Parts: sequence; structure tokens; C-alpha cells
Amino acid sequence: MNYAIFRSEPIMTTNDLAQIGSHNQREKKAYKSNPDIKIEDSYKNIQLVPLNYKYVKKFHELTKEYEKQHNEKMKTERKERQRNYTQMVNRSRNCVADELLFTASPKFFDNMSEEDIMKWADTCMEFVYNDLGYTKEQILHATIHLDEKSPHIHCVVVPLVKKLDKRTNTERWTISKKQYIRDKIHLSQLQDKYHERLVDAGFDLERGIKGNNREHLKTKELKKTTHYYENKTQIINKNLDKAINDLNEKMKTTKNTIFDKEYVKVKKETFDSMNKVIKETKKVVEFQPKIEQLFNEVNTFTKSHQTLEKENSNLKREVKSLVTRNQNLTAENNKLKNYIDVILEAIKKFFRKILQFGNEYAKDETTIEVKNYYGNEYFDMEDVIKISRGTTKQDELFDYVNAPNYYKERVKDVSDYDKSGDFDICR
Repeated sequence: MNYAIFRSEPIMTTNDLAQIGSHNQREKKAYKSNPDIKIEDSYKNIQLVPLNYKYVKKFHELTKEYEKQHNEKMKTERKERQRNYTQMVNRSRNCVADELLFTASPKFFDNMSEEDIMKWADTCMEFVYNDLGYTKEQILHATIHLDEKSPHIHCVVVPLVKKLDKRTNTERWTISKKQYIRDKIHLSQLQDKYHERLVDAGFDLERGIKGNNREHLKTKELKKTTHYYENKTQIINKNLDKAINDLNEKMKTTKNTIFDKEYVKVKKETFDSMNKVIKETKKVVEFQPKIEQLFNEVNTFTKSHQTLEKENSNLKREVKSLVTRNQNLTAENNKLKNYIDVILEAIKKFFRKILQFGNEYAKDETTIEVKNYYGNEYFDMEDVIKISRGTTKQDELFDYVNAPNYYKERVKDVSDYDKSGDFDICR
């Protein structure tokens, strides 16, 4: 019995899009992680919607009006809230693209001619255009891979749409997969339509089993993702350690003068080192939700396997290994989160001292930095109040965060930070 298979996988960032493009366009000389790929047969792959350059470049071409709209909006934003187009789409909750995968049970393709494969592929693309509703202009790339065990189609689409903004009562560009696949129920209905379209075209295929997660493939995908996150976490940790060590060295050379109550001289190198720490810390903060999402996905995957005992021993070992690696990754991530908290507390003290005892230039620069961290949600209103109260920048920063009037009445010369004395941001 042969099954029709259609899946949809959101692509959340342009970096992910670049990696998928590298895979789909066979840009590597060898694929050690996937022995099913025979790179010597890649010349047989068929381009349904050709693309002769990089995925990310094509993405920017397809979304140039959206990018123009964003750039116009940034002209009226405060400096600390400004983001370039790539930063905006990567930090958005929406995906940047969607990858549609079409295939069938391996035996379906046995002894199938290229003409029959093209008829099947054309039927799949008719589903993309007529049932999903994408236009050809929204197709970034579509290709049939014939250099693996089972032929399959990768169709990468950009769900760029114009939607009514109720706040401004104008139509604005956005990327929204939900305009095409609303939820899991809708996806199941689309899979029904996909099967019907194939049967109407004369293909002897059964509808894929509803709710079937294809455990072996899912496990392999999760292991690959976990491995990538492990490597990414190690790199982030290493860069953060380097930035912290460099800052500590700079702090040692200025410690005797930096907190003198009559004068403070903050070297440019110290500010640069502090900003480097903040930059690397932001990477951890931005990456952490992805690790949590992976952890939850692995937990859901393993708990849902009520028939796991019936699976073969290799799958059991893979799932067990995946859970162990995921737990280790989560522990490392929690360690980084605690590290961030320590760093941010040290930065608050550091800024507090500058606003108390620094010269006017140092105070102005620090005030800008405090506003930036507040705008990026690394400081809250309470943090800004504690940092600035009793200083010459108090009124400016109180107004910036809309602090209630009663805070101004409670201002003291010494804050909680001042009572703690010196500080060390080493681990």
C-alpha cells in the first residue's frame, strides 16, 4: 500500500533559509550526515521553479516592497528602537518562508519513468497553486530530488501578503503562513485535497495516515536540530567567556580610579569591552527561546509514543540518546541564563557609578546606553529608577520610562546598589 505524503515546515530565520537553500541546491561536495544522498546523481535533479543564486538574495527580491515599507517606518522610530529589515524579520514571530515537501511511499516510484515523475510533480504544483493558493511569484524555488532513495519535491514559498492594518486602516505588507495554512485541522483538510488531486490524476495512492508523525524521520530531524543547538550553545558560551575575561582585564586597570567620589575616568576600551559583553549576552537571550522550544518538542515527542515498545531497538536507542542530549543542552542553557542575570546586575551597578561620579561626557554616554537597554527590554522601569535616582540624569531617565511621581518624592542619595560596595563579574 502506497501513501501520498505532504508536509509543511516553517523556516523562521534567514540563516535557516540559507542552510535549507544550501541543502536543496546541493552546494556541498559531500553529505556525510545523510548517506542517502548520492551526490554523483545530483545532475538528475529537476528544477520545477529554477533558482540560479542564493535563497536569501531571492528572498530579498520577493519581499522588496515589504522591505521598503519597513525602512519607511524606521525613519519615524526612536533610534534605540530602530531595526534593519533582516533583524526585523528574524525576530518576528512569523516565519520568513515555508518549505512544502511532497513525496510518497518508496515503492510508488519503482520503475517509474521520468515522464510519469513529471506528471506527479506537475500535479503537486497544481495543488500548490490551486489548493494552497500561492502564485508563481511567491515560489522561491522548487526542485525534484532524484539523488536520494525516494524522489521528493522541495517547494519553498514566501507567504507574503497584504493585510488590512486596523490601527491605521491601511493595507500593509506582511509574511503570514496562516493565510495559507491556518492550523493543524486545516493542514489535515489540505492533505485530503492533495490526495484527492493525485487520485483524480490517475495515481494509485492512499491518503497518508492521519496523525502519523513518521517516527524515524522525526527522530532524525530532532537529533540533527539538537546537535546544531549544542554546537551553537558552545560557540555562544565561548564568545561570552572571552568577552567577560577581556572586560575583567580592563576593569583591573581602572578599578583604582573608576569609583573615586570626586572624579571618574572611563577609558574607551572599558566601554568597548562592556558593549562586547552586552552584544554576546543579547545573543544568548535571543537564542534561549529556541532551546526551550526544542526541549518542549522533544518532551512532547517522547511522551506521545504509546506504541514505542513495539518499535525496533534502534529507534529506542535514538530516542533515549535524544532525551539525554536535550537534558544536557537545557542544563547548559539554564547556566547561561543565570550568567546573564549576574552580568546584568553588574552592568546596572557600573552605570549607576558612572551617573554618580562621572564627568558630563561619561554621564551622557551612559544615559544613552541605559535608554538602549530599556528599549531592548533588558532593563525595566525599576532598574532605570534605581540606576538614576539621586543623580543629575534622574529627571531625564524618570521621564523616559514614565516613572510615577511618587518615585521622585522617595529619592535618596544612596541606592541599594551603593550599599553593596565593589563588585566582580567573574563566574
